[in-house]
Amino acid sequence: MLITRAGLIAGLAAGALALTACGSDNNSNGSGSGSTAPAGGSSSSSTSIDCATGTLKSDGSTAQQNAMDQWIKDYQSKCSGSTINYGGGGSGQGIKDFSNKQVDFAGSDAALDPTKGEVDAATKACGSQAIDLPMVTGPIAVGYNLKGVDGLVFTPDVLAKIFLGKITMWNDPAIKAINTSANLPATKISVFNRSDASGTTQNFERYLAASAPSVWTAKPDKTWAGAGQGKKGNQLVGQAVQSTDGSIAYVEWSYAIQNNLQMGKVDNGAGPVELTADSAGKAVAAAKVSPSGPGDLTLKLDYATKTAGAYPIILVTYEIVCSKYSDANQGKLVKSFMSYISSTDAQNSVHDLGYAALPSSVQSQVQSAINSIS
Repeated sequence: MLITRAGLIAGLAAGALALTACGSDNNSNGSGSGSTAPAGGSSSSSTSIDCATGTLKSDGSTAQQNAMDQWIKDYQSKCSGSTINYGGGGSGQGIKDFSNKQVDFAGSDAALDPTKGEVDAATKACGSQAIDLPMVTGPIAVGYNLKGVDGLVFTPDVLAKIFLGKITMWNDPAIKAINTSANLPATKISVFNRSDASGTTQNFERYLAASAPSVWTAKPDKTWAGAGQGKKGNQLVGQAVQSTDGSIAYVEWSYAIQNNLQMGKVDNGAGPVELTADSAGKAVAAAKVSPSGPGDLTLKLDYATKTAGAYPIILVTYEIVCSKYSDANQGKLVKSFMSYISSTDAQNSVHDLGYAALPSSVQSQVQSAINSIS
C-alpha cells in the first residue's frame, strides 16, 4: 500500500513520541546555500545556535541528502555568515574525500572501519583523532513497482534469493506462499542496486547476512554483491524503480516516498511489519553504542530482530569529523553546525522527510563528543 505524505507525517509524529530525538572535490557542486530543501521540511525555531562564519565542504551518503539539505537551509537562514556545501556522492566517496583532505566532514552510512585502515587514514588526514558521530537514522525500504499489486510481504530468505537473482519471476511459488491473496503476474523481476560504494548497500547486506545467513553468504560491504542493474545514489535507484514495471530495489525510505514506490512488508519471523516511523523507531531505540576504537560512536543494530512490530532494515548515517582541526575557524564552524543538527529541534525538523530521530541516550553522547571538537 502506498503511504500518503499526510499519513507519513502523522505516523512520524506518533513515532517521535517513542523516541526523544541518522565527497566532493575542491570544486564541489554540492547542495550548499543554493540548495532547495525537499517539500514538507519544517524549520526548527527554538534552538539557540552559537553561529560561526566561513565555508564548509562536505560529501558522502545520499541516504541523508534530504535531511542535510533541510538542515543546511535552516542553519544558513539563522547564521548568515556561513556557507555549507554537501554533495551526495555516496558513503565510499565521502570517506575517500575526507581521508584525502578534500572535505571538512563526510557522511557515511557505515562508521569508519578500523580493519580496512579507514580510521588510521582519516586520523592521519585530521592530524587528530577522527570521530564517527551517528546523526541520521533512516529505514531502508524494499521498494517495488508491480502494476495492480501492493501490500506484498517478504521474508529474509525470499529477499535474499530475489536480490541474488535466484528468484526471477513475480509469480514464483516462494513469493506466492507468503502472499496467498495476491494476484501475482508472470512478470520478470528487474532488480536495481547501487553501483557506487554505498553504506545503504552495506546495511542492506548486513540485514540479509544476519537474517538469511544460509542464502546470503557474502560478507557485507559497501560494494554490491548481488544481482541487478546498478544506479548511482538512492535518487537514481528510486527513479529507476518508479519507471520500470516489475522492478524492485533497496532504497532509503525518503527516496521511496519521493518516488511514490510501493513498499514491501518484512516478516523476520514475528509476522509482517509495515515500514512506519513507529516500526522503525522500535528497532532504532534498541540500538547500543558499541565503540570499535577511540572517538567511535558506532551503533550496534540487531538486523535479525524478531521483536513484534519492529522493522528490521534500518541504517544510521555518521558524520565523520576531526576532533581538532588545523584551522581553528573551520573547527568552530564544524562544531557549530554539528551542534545544531544534533539538537532535538533539528532532529524533529526532518521527521516528515522520512527520518527517525536519535534516541536520547545516543543524542547525549553525540553532543558530548561534539563539545570536544576544536
